[in-house]
Amino acid sequence: MTATTIDDTATGVAITTRAARPSAKTTISLAETARQCLSMAYRGVLKIRHNPEQLFDVTIQPIIFTLMFTYIFGGAISGNVQDYLPVIIPGILVQTVVMTSIVTGTQLREDMDKGVFDRFRSLPIARISPLAGALLADVIRYLVATVLTVVMGVLMGWRPDFWGVVASALLVMVCSFAVSWIFALMGCLMSKASAVQGISMLIMFPLTFMSNAFVPVDTMPGWLQAFVKANPVSHLVTAVRELTATGHAGMHVVWALLGAAAITALFAPLAVRAYMRNT
Repeated sequence: MTATTIDDTATGVAITTRAARPSAKTTISLAETARQCLSMAYRGVLKIRHNPEQLFDVTIQPIIFTLMFTYIFGGAISGNVQDYLPVIIPGILVQTVVMTSIVTGTQLREDMDKGVFDRFRSLPIARISPLAGALLADVIRYLVATVLTVVMGVLMGWRPDFWGVVASALLVMVCSFAVSWIFALMGCLMSKASAVQGISMLIMFPLTFMSNAFVPVDTMPGWLQAFVKANPVSHLVTAVRELTATGHAGMHVVWALLGAAAITALFAPLAVRAYMRNT
């Protein structure tokens, strides 16, 4: 095999690829990866800034869902709206923010269809940075949905523990970021954004509605109770209720964080692999 020769016009010395290969950079440090992820996240923030209608769903949905579910189910389940607020607001908070993560996979598929990620793949950057950056930018969407849901609850008479609200908001955003890796994988594997959205809704609707977010578990059939108790959304809702009611972080918080870590550890590498193979 012959080595390719490249003339260095500055020094007049011929450089072969065999000689240059040992000094070529083949790895990217953790600090560089973090900076590249933040740079890609900044790109996502700029997209939101120039296209603010991307926030339409996270501004309207929390208001509508909070008003609708509270006044429809409040009297039937708790006897009155005031007693139902500590039950429904944490459930609405979890449902709204987790459902918002579906958009991550849809937008990722749309970007890939435009060829943007083909360019990212050719750059000397960490393979995970384009995906992680896009997911980090969507944390802004989670924050908007969280703030609006809490504000609506307070305006309706909900009086949670302040630091418990802060802790629960961070917990929900961390868990939603982890779940968004699932939809990032779907965005990399599927060929149409509409398919990503449709299948994602089929997954998330049973998980959110077949949980303890809206009604007590003991009112459900026995077979359904078993599913609801094992549902990770139920653990997250219970954790948020405990935090907002008393500020106490119990075992449900631990289970929620462990679940988020497990989902990220499993689906992040799969999403990166699918991204490298399919772009």
